[in-house]
Amino acid sequence: MSAKFHFISGLPRSGSTLLSSILRQNPAFTANISSPVAPMLTSILQQFSAGSEHASQVSTMQRQALCKGLFENYYTEQQDKQVIFDTNRLWCARLPLLQQLFPQSKVIACVRNVAWIMDSIERLYNKDPLENSRLFNDDAERNTVYSRTEALANTNRMVGFAWTALKEAYYSPHAKSVLLVDYQLLTEAPDKVMRLIYQFIDEPWFEHDFNNLSFDTPQFDQNLGLSGLHSIRPKLAVTARQTVLPPDVFERFNTMNFWDTDTSSAANVIRIKQP
Repeated sequence: MSAKFHFISGLPRSGSTLLSSILRQNPAFTANISSPVAPMLTSILQQFSAGSEHASQVSTMQRQALCKGLFENYYTEQQDKQVIFDTNRLWCARLPLLQQLFPQSKVIACVRNVAWIMDSIERLYNKDPLENSRLFNDDAERNTVYSRTEALANTNRMVGFAWTALKEAYYSPHAKSVLLVDYQLLTEAPDKVMRLIYQFIDEPWFEHDFNNLSFDTPQFDQNLGLSGLHSIRPKLAVTARQTVLPPDVFERFNTMNFWDTDTSSAANVIRIKQP
């Protein structure tokens, strides 16, 4: 394929679906919600890594060809696109692999105040009290807002994994390939933020319409038992609101935004600053 590959990653409920809906307006681009490419790639790697009976039969060149072939075959219906954005929270933890496969690729990592991420998930959960969301394994996890946020914050769960993967990328030797995009900035100043994204990926500017957005995946969201997870309002606007979290829960997660407070080890990470 002649298309360029870039990646969208970062924290959940931080604007990755919104960003995809904006990027899709450009006829040269394709972007979507989280794809299965990352977990499929993980599975392929397991088949020829140490401990597998087939490991000695697959050379390094073959490994790279197999991995790149997965991307090219998955996106075979997007042959007319010049730029492909694949989305998955796993990509922040796979920067060395991405740089090996696509040395010129960039990762756009969406971030947001972690307390407001928890607030957003809790709001969605409360919208449908007749549904047991698949985000939680059992009643012990889903019983209260304390157990729900605690479960989500575990390092192998929706928020905790994404946060640790983001932190790995932030301090990674490959941090130059990562651009942090803050959800609040994207909603407050979308034109300026998008222009910086175009500069980062070195693509010519396309005039986007931020008052005519469209994106929804009801079947995907219903499968998770969390309706509206990927719904985008037609018009981009900032909405002020009070948190639904207890004050102590909000304060706990309000201190986790390391990208706002610590730049000592992340000088090479390109971040979008307040316009």
